[in-house]
Parts: sequence; structure tokens; C-alpha cells
Amino acid sequence: NLIKKVLANLLTGCYIIILPVVEIVWKGIVRGMNNYIYKAYKAGRLLVQLKKGHDKRKERVRKDLERYGNEVLNSEEMQKAFDQTHHRWATVGEHTLRVAGASLIICYALKKMHVKVNVPAVVIGSLCHDLGMLGRHEKYDSLKNCNREHPIDSVYVAKELLEDLPEITEDIIERHMWPLGGCKAPNTIEGAVVSIADKYAAVKDLVKGSDVKHTGVKNYVLDKKDVILDAVFDAMRKESSASLPQ
Repeated sequence: NLIKKVLANLLTGCYIIILPVVEIVWKGIVRGMNNYIYKAYKAGRLLVQLKKGHDKRKERVRKDLERYGNEVLNSEEMQKAFDQTHHRWATVGEHTLRVAGASLIICYALKKMHVKVNVPAVVIGSLCHDLGMLGRHEKYDSLKNCNREHPIDSVYVAKELLEDLPEITEDIIERHMWPLGGCKAPNTIEGAVVSIADKYAAVKDLVKGSDVKHTGVKNYVLDKKDVILDAVFDAMRKESSASLPQ
């Protein structure tokens, strides 16, 4: 009887001690699962919101390009721009649209910070900034001359396409190459926007390449995916076999 009483007291004591611990652990597990599910749900919603925001920006960019740059977009020069290679893997046309899109995104961000930006000038300037280099192999005898002279030639093209080219747009085009080609620094915020977008688009030209010519790092990786993976796995196998004791 004494042993039974001792065992009963031990079990009761263990129950009293263990039960709160189990309850705390269980609540922690449930809370953790709830947090995980909530975070996953929140992340999913965030991705949906980001995609919606991205789609809205793309649509806004498209509308602004058509509203302010329709005449340039439908010009013969712009059509020719998609036939000339630019930045090794892209075309002048694709680079131009990337610069225009990036410029508008920057403008939207500046407007949110209550910075006034002349959007029509940015659109026309970005769409015309490289049209002067069309036929560059016949016009310029070196890359250096092309970098130095095509901004001025692009101003002439813009003046032919548009009856009244504002001075601010002319400055955007003429100074977009800064700090390269001995070009003067932009003297307006609009000029700085296009100049920055031009450098960003140049990098994108290399990475994304051309949808027209199917070039660029991205397309190369997609085309050579199997070859690249085989090479990586071979290197890993060689490394692992070399590290094994002989």
C-alpha cells in the first residue's frame, strides 16, 4: 500500500509538472504554425499586390508613351531602329524603349516625392536620344566619334520628326551621353533622368539582350541550359572524387 501511495503521488506530481509544460509547448507549436501560415498568406498577397502594381506601372508607361510620343513611335526612323544592333546584343529600338520605360518609372517616383518633372519632354527626349546613330557604320569612322557626335545628330532627327522641339527636350537629347563622349552634364532634372535611365538600359541590353535577334546573357543561358548544367555537375563530380582518400 505504501508503494502504491508513493507511485500515485509521483504520478500526480509529474502530471502537475508535465501538463503545463506540454500545454506551453503545444501552444508554441500552434502559434508557430499560425505565424507560418499567416506569413505565407501575407507573402502570397504581397506577391499578388506587387504583380498588380507592376502591371499597373507597365500600363501607365504604355499610355504615357502613346500620349506624348506617338508621333516618334510611328515614325520610319523608329521602325529602322529595330534593325540596327546596339550595345552588342540589343537593337537601337529595344534600347530606346527600355530607356523610355525606365525614365518614366523614375519620373513617377519623383512625382511621389513632390518633385516636378516635365513628362512629355522626358518621353520625347528618351525616344529620340539615339535615333541620330542610325546608319552609324556609314556615318562615323570610329566608336569614339559615334559617342561624341550621335547626340547632336539625334537632335537634328528629332527636329525633323517634330515641328516644335522644346529647348528642354533638345538639351535632354544632346546631353544624354554624360559622362561619356566628352558630353556636357545634364542641366535639368529631366536630362539627369534620361541619362541615368540610359546607363541602366545599357546594362539591361547586355543581360536581357534582344527579343528581335534572340541574343543576350538571358537567352544564351536558356539556350545552353543543359550544356551549362552538365559542365557544373562534371566539375562537382571531379571535385568530390579528388577529395576522396586514395
